[in-house]
Amino acid sequence: MRTHKKSLLAMALIAAIGLTGCGDGDDGQDGAPGAPGTPGTPGTPAGITVDTVSSAADFVLTVAPADIVVVGTDAFTIKFTATGKNSKGEAVPFTGLEKVALYVMNQAANTTDTGAPVLWQNNALANEFGSSMYCTLTGKATARGGAEVDACTLVEDEANPGAYTGTWEHDGNAPVVLAEGDANNLFRVMVRTYNVSDSSGAGISDKLLSTPVDFIPATGELAVSVKDSVSNAACIKCHSSKDGYAVTDIRIANIGAHHNYQKVENCVACHNPAYAADQNDAEKGFNPNWNAMIHTIHAGHHLDLVGDAKAEGWEQIGFPSELNECTTCHDNGTQWNDNVYAEACVSCHTDVDLATGDGHRGIVPESDAACSGCHGAGSLSPMQAHSVDRRAAFETGLVLDVMSADVAADLLTVVIDVQLNGEVAIDGTDLKEYLNKYQSGDDILIGTLDANGDYVRGLSINTKDNADEFVVQGGKLTLTKAITAGQLDGKTLSVSSEMNMCGDTSTSKIIENTKLTEGAGTDSGACDVAIPANIVTKFFKFEATAVKGVQTEDNLRFVSSKLTDYMSPTQAGNDRTTADEAKCNACHGNLSHIKSPNHGVTDFTQCADCHNNSYAGSYHADVYKQSGVDADGEPTFEVMEGLEYYNRDLVTVAHRFHSGMFAGNTGGGIYLGTDGETWVNYPAPKTDCQACHKDENSEGDAMPFFAANGGLTSGREAIATTDNYGATVEYISPVAEACRSCHAHSGAAALAHFKSNGATVWGDEVRDANLVPVESCATCHAEGKTYGIDKMHMGGAH
Repeated sequence: MRTHKKSLLAMALIAAIGLTGCGDGDDGQDGAPGAPGTPGTPGTPAGITVDTVSSAADFVLTVAPADIVVVGTDAFTIKFTATGKNSKGEAVPFTGLEKVALYVMNQAANTTDTGAPVLWQNNALANEFGSSMYCTLTGKATARGGAEVDACTLVEDEANPGAYTGTWEHDGNAPVVLAEGDANNLFRVMVRTYNVSDSSGAGISDKLLSTPVDFIPATGELAVSVKDSVSNAACIKCHSSKDGYAVTDIRIANIGAHHNYQKVENCVACHNPAYAADQNDAEKGFNPNWNAMIHTIHAGHHLDLVGDAKAEGWEQIGFPSELNECTTCHDNGTQWNDNVYAEACVSCHTDVDLATGDGHRGIVPESDAACSGCHGAGSLSPMQAHSVDRRAAFETGLVLDVMSADVAADLLTVVIDVQLNGEVAIDGTDLKEYLNKYQSGDDILIGTLDANGDYVRGLSINTKDNADEFVVQGGKLTLTKAITAGQLDGKTLSVSSEMNMCGDTSTSKIIENTKLTEGAGTDSGACDVAIPANIVTKFFKFEATAVKGVQTEDNLRFVSSKLTDYMSPTQAGNDRTTADEAKCNACHGNLSHIKSPNHGVTDFTQCADCHNNSYAGSYHADVYKQSGVDADGEPTFEVMEGLEYYNRDLVTVAHRFHSGMFAGNTGGGIYLGTDGETWVNYPAPKTDCQACHKDENSEGDAMPFFAANGGLTSGREAIATTDNYGATVEYISPVAEACRSCHAHSGAAALAHFKSNGATVWGDEVRDANLVPVESCATCHAEGKTYGIDKMHMGGAH
């Protein structure tokens, strides 16, 4: 209290002096201005730096070629900057990094007769250090195995937040510097950042990897690798892309190995000749070098795998395209065709032993240099031996053009113009003799459309029951089908084909199958490839009394492609359908090989003849999960009780087949992982709906799954189901069926959730499709809602 009083007294005294001043009471003149003081250090404005990010894509680490020493005798140093996005989405300096790892490699000419002409070399591995080098605040780090290792010392510039320098403070030079390397070779640098969290303190789940930089140290110029024959874009066609990255820095979304290193350029940092092994090593079962390993993995479903390759489960991986289509992956140059060497070949052709000549016509090459003698050009070159892009050449193989559909005297007559191998088919041409498989893949698909434009099958004409009608006369097929009185009155008729023909790749022509009764020609050797007919599915509208069908494009759920789009069908522009063949073909290459040899199809208009919401029942009603393995290492299965699917609607089967694995003849049907949920064989993230569904509608807006009335965009309101081959038919709701067929929302709790929100499910015994109400799923799950499918299924953002 006394102190307070003294302070008040002092203030009063000062105030009095200030008021009375000194002298005569006049103000004195201002003095000369003093010299300016030294400017102070500017304070850091609020929000100018960050030390957390919301996602890996919000963090960017940049290193320039001039700012790192990777070759020669100069002491190692690295400079880089790091930025992160703040709450406004602005890129600002990222401060506080504590640990990074440097991956440095170079490509050099192969001076031996074995292997690729140019090889990747990891600098650190060449220096017998490891695959990468850490940089930390202390210059020490703990390696994966727990041992303490030397690291470069990382320092952040206090005057320039987000700018970092790394130096080597130990004996010798840093292990990422190749002392005897060639500074004129291409070098690649990638930096991985550790221990970055979001604002809640949770660690960022994805790896934080810098964009790889390829450059020539001698000049500092950026460079392009001659080794990158497989682009990231090629992988993304199946494995999807991670969201948030620039179009110049695309990342692969779903690679299980090592928790995803996101780019092909990063994978080769370790998967290079330093880790190469014998493909025939029974214990390992594969060659870890990138060019060999990636072949073995993607051909796993077709190979007799052993050792670690089998233990990794690669036999469950089926290449979604055709194995002969090298350019599915090799989309960046012709290195795969020009550079022929054993390591790459035997990783896929595992039945070939070049040491003995087994599987190679007894030929034992002295070295890889001899391979080009036979395989360097001509019919044995990789391009021709694999018949790459063979299907495109068959666009004019068998062309069917539906000309008319008429009704008279309860008889439907369909007339189709026929061209065979680019010419009008001559009279007497019997198309049955050109089939790939006897009495299979031989239908002209004919059905009607319901009020929603969905397919109702039942009028197809095949060669088994109508052999004479598949003989060409006057360049045409004239097909007839008996119908009941009034059956087509007021109806819309669909006409298409599933005819699958015998293709000869040496001539790119459809040929007669000389072993027609011996099974599929592609199995007997009579045919090189099964080729669907090229047809535009056409639709014919009949008046109230059916007489002459008038071609129409009204009220179609699926649209057909032009003849010139034989290999590139699409539903683009058709807003009634959210999926798209173009999405399927991005990964599968084509739909033809998926359904071959029994069905010759190329687009949804043909698939939907069987796979629709009115054709009840399923040949694969039960669902299995893997229960273990037998003595031979083959999977064993058990039925998942209470989980059945009694329909073959296109949505149901597409989701089921992509969320499980088809076990074929092993007894498992469609099966899931041992936990009953794991997706065994789907290459994209589980939540990436846009891997198959369109990104945009015809207006350029996000493609919605739900319509304004809460139902589906497609307009489908019910699906027919049966467990007794159609003796009794029940109708169920389409949204709940789509959800449970895509993932494990199939337990009792999920069933209760479906029913409480208006779903009609199997067992409710609803016998009339019109009595199935619209579900209320859209109330919570429509796009834009709190729990909307666009938020819960964010694909590559997860």
